[in-house]
Amino acid sequence: MKNNNMNLVERVKAPTPKWFKIIRNVGIALATVGGVILASPVILPVGLVSAAGYLVLGGSIISAVSQTGVKSEEEPQPIK
Repeated sequence: MKNNNMNLVERVKAPTPKWFKIIRNVGIALATVGGVILASPVILPVGLVSAAGYLVLGGSIISAVSQTGVKSEEEPQPIK
């Protein structure tokens, strides 16, 4: 299996499976919502600002990890 010998740049540039694209987009949305809350010009409760920081962190991690998912070159075997 060729996918085991890929470096990080090759892995990020390789085609991403559909499921991981969905997860990546969810992560981007979470990070965006957190960023909007953090950048809001009004004074918000400390708990909300803290939660927004965690949204940015979690969304960024989810997006980065899901981007490294790679489509397998093997064809799935039919179930007999």
